[in-house]
Amino acid sequence: MSAIKTRNIRRIVIVTNIPTPYRIPIYQKLATKFGYDHFHVIFCSEKEDNREWVVEQDHFAYTFLKRNYISWKGRYIHYNLDVLKVLCQLDPDVVITTGFNPTQLLAFGYTVFYKKVHLPTTDGTYESEQILSGLHRLVRRIVYGYSNAFLGASLGSLRLYKSYGISQERFFQSHLCADNAAFTPFLGGNRDFDLMFSGRFAPEKNPLFALDVAVGVAKVLNRKISILMLGSGQLFEQVRDYADTLRPHVTASFPGFMQQAELPKQYSSAKLFLFPSSWDPWGVVANEACAAGQAIIVSPHAGVANELVCDGQNGYVLELDLALWVNHTADLLSNKALLERFSKESAMKVQAYNYDAAAQGIVDAVLASQDPS
Repeated sequence: MSAIKTRNIRRIVIVTNIPTPYRIPIYQKLATKFGYDHFHVIFCSEKEDNREWVVEQDHFAYTFLKRNYISWKGRYIHYNLDVLKVLCQLDPDVVITTGFNPTQLLAFGYTVFYKKVHLPTTDGTYESEQILSGLHRLVRRIVYGYSNAFLGASLGSLRLYKSYGISQERFFQSHLCADNAAFTPFLGGNRDFDLMFSGRFAPEKNPLFALDVAVGVAKVLNRKISILMLGSGQLFEQVRDYADTLRPHVTASFPGFMQQAELPKQYSSAKLFLFPSSWDPWGVVANEACAAGQAIIVSPHAGVANELVCDGQNGYVLELDLALWVNHTADLLSNKALLERFSKESAMKVQAYNYDAAAQGIVDAVLASQDPS
């Protein structure tokens, strides 16, 4: 693939928090599209303490800043002063920032001072950012006022930008993706688990709610329900202890955190995915569940709701009402034809959410941001 020729652009830099398995393939594709010497990623840190991913960075140029962050309310706030030195050395024409940590705000300030092109990108949605303070919103208005084009993971991101007066013509979508092809060899196998939950065992992910759904379904169907609880986190011991009290009704398996290569086999072992998050800008676990051909029940508080997971098409979008979740889950497990239809629809829907499309969204935003003169 030949590199894309861009007017007046010698180098594009992305400033982001840490390497993630969902973005590395996109960076690799961008290095190919723009040319290795014309694309660079600046990472604030190699990892954050609540992330257990083992991620290899290769086939694109990158720099790790000196690790400086604080943890506050479960979030990591990066403040790497050396980002300015690295940016001056790289001398990019376009800087893409992926958030509003101090490090990324410094990178934004660099673009203003040196009259560079700035592109913000967000995984957030209009709904997920309703909790922000007036100061947070003011910072966004300032950043957006000096930005040339806008990147977002979802249509919810578009609604967010529109709330700041940004037109749809300046918005470009770069999906969050899973490695869809990695799941294909496991489709059609035995699905030994009725239900599955995957994610950080944290309050906003509601793993205890998932177990309560399993108990309720067991009582409705008058049989034992099996559930795969994949992941780790601060609530892990509490959730596992609670599951022990449910043994007359529920068989729960806790394999812990798993790396990306291990996920397709795990996901493909369950029929129905439960995603009861009370706050989630997107939710890549839904991409993984779709790629594994699972029907999905999701709360409306996840970005995938009514976008990747559509009510009545490949699952249900339900408020976090236990009775609703129990009844819909029991109905699906009792209706093999409907479960199979939702499963096939999930596998089809997720194909549009792929690394090539995500990388192309960034390319399109960079090209649109260039001075036509």
